[in-house]
Amino acid sequence: MPTPPATSLAFLLLLSISTTITAHNITKILASDSSFSTFNHYLTITHLANEINRRQTITVCAVDNAAMSSLVAKGYSLQTMKNILSLHIFADYFGSKKLHQVTKGSTTTATLYQATGEAPGTTGYVHITDVKGGKVRFTPEDNPSQTDAVYVKSIKEMAYNISVIQISSVLQSPEAEAPTAAPDLNLTSLLQREGCQSFYDLLTTSGAIGTFLSSVESGVTVFCPRDDAISAFAPKYKNLTASEKTSLLLYHGIPLYNSLGILRSSNGLMNTLATEGAKKKYDFTVQNDGNDVKLKTKVVTATIDGTVVDAEPIAIYTVDKVLLPRELFKGTVEADEPAPAPKGTKKKKKAAKKGDSTEDDAEAPGPGSDDDYSDDDAADQTVSGGGRLVAPVVVMVFSLLWLVLV
Repeated sequence: MPTPPATSLAFLLLLSISTTITAHNITKILASDSSFSTFNHYLTITHLANEINRRQTITVCAVDNAAMSSLVAKGYSLQTMKNILSLHIFADYFGSKKLHQVTKGSTTTATLYQATGEAPGTTGYVHITDVKGGKVRFTPEDNPSQTDAVYVKSIKEMAYNISVIQISSVLQSPEAEAPTAAPDLNLTSLLQREGCQSFYDLLTTSGAIGTFLSSVESGVTVFCPRDDAISAFAPKYKNLTASEKTSLLLYHGIPLYNSLGILRSSNGLMNTLATEGAKKKYDFTVQNDGNDVKLKTKVVTATIDGTVVDAEPIAIYTVDKVLLPRELFKGTVEADEPAPAPKGTKKKKKAAKKGDSTEDDAEAPGPGSDDDYSDDDAADQTVSGGGRLVAPVVVMVFSLLWLVLV
């Protein structure tokens, strides 16, 4: 039996680690108070809510409906609204206690407006000042005369993960408020740009384009095989059934917007547009290789080699190979990742007769829709829209608990 101190230590250890893997949802946090409904609404339609939920350390400075009304009345475009609200989201954690204990009374923090690269120079920074009377003031870098934005209260704090606070006024920034041209959100025209025409033709002839178009509003990421990759794959594509062709094409889309930076920070399994309603997974693994981002399907590994467009809610990247789902192709591992030879095999293969085919001469795996891959990924951890990989943490937790309790 473990001693009480050891049991307590084990419990606290488990509690502290489990807390670090708890995701936050800014929409639900703000929905608990209707006075922030306008601010919450604009976080959703600008897709900033998704960005907040993906990040592990973040501070959101919410303003109530009264403060938002004057901002909405100015009739800014959605892109400009996004820039303004991005200034209210800090890429660091500031709980109420930390705000009142700012070192030397003042500090400067980067915002999502700065992180996106939209802010010129240092205009995406905000100064936080602990002033007399216990007030904390927030001042945009490019508007030092603003003094009316002060801390009101804490709405929700999850230590060192997310802090949602209320400030009294909207942060005013001439740069963030500058008119911004709306991005081209016509997926049809975007997919017909150089390098994606052949893929677009397959989408239209198969009817799969409809699923991609219906996903734009909520965000979509498309991995477009280059024209030469489509051409090389054409003979195998012709052998697929109509439903298999649709699944293959939908496999090249993720039902969420993912910038290249998000893909690099969200290594792991990704669900695709082919996943929904399917009996099988239709997922693939995103993995960094130096500066490259690779997509691994267990049949083929493709590399992102270009960006057609990256303007939330649409991202389109070109890839050097057609993505082959293991649900349709009997692939195992590519030649650059050879499976180990069976141990104990001593007999040599008999020499093949002239004209006979061998495994080395065989074509790449063909369709195999009847194969069951349900047990193929028993240990996989799914990452969908920025979810965190928890299995490694769980293993670590139980390992540490074992050491404490034995």
